[in-house]
Amino acid sequence: MFTGIVERTGEVTAVEDAEGGRRLRISAPGFDDLHHGQSISVSGVCLTVEEFENAGDDAWFSVFLAAETVDKTYLGEVEEGDVVNLERALPADGRFDGHVVQGHVDATTEVTGIERVGDDWRFEFAMPEGMRQYVVSKGSITLDGISLTVAERSSDSVAVAIIPTTYEVTTLSEKDVGDSVHVEVDVVAKYVENMLEGYQPE
Repeated sequence: MFTGIVERTGEVTAVEDAEGGRRLRISAPGFDDLHHGQSISVSGVCLTVEEFENAGDDAWFSVFLAAETVDKTYLGEVEEGDVVNLERALPADGRFDGHVVQGHVDATTEVTGIERVGDDWRFEFAMPEGMRQYVVSKGSITLDGISLTVAERSSDSVAVAIIPTTYEVTTLSEKDVGDSVHVEVDVVAKYVENMLEGYQPE
């Protein structure tokens, strides 16, 4: 499980198309506890470390993207030199600063607007089909692995306010209108919907 508090960004340093999927090698400066089988959120996608090197500022790890991940996320399109958000899984005794993030992407959408508002930024995204009922004003949403608060919601869009720190330490500073982002809605909302279905009249 993750919390959506991105620890740092990493650069994709190698891409290999393999049978049944794709393999990425990603730099992870400062990650000194990498190990085989570890879960890492890569721009909101939970992936498993295959190979790694704990080497301080030269640390790196590799992950394999299964065919479904290639099809349903934009990681199937990343190239060498692209930057991704990184977060290691939350330890049992860790501080919970964001919200529950599984790393299971619900949809991929695109940036539809970017506006500077004082020292902050306002980002607007197209509302993915079938996701509107899980998105509420002032509720939580995960975009590219970042835990964010919904500032505004309409039938076809969702907007979030981005503080300077979030803008600077994540890939949001690299985004332009039209770029893709991964969306994960609050899993609690999906559980509530599932439980209430049993109380709906037939």
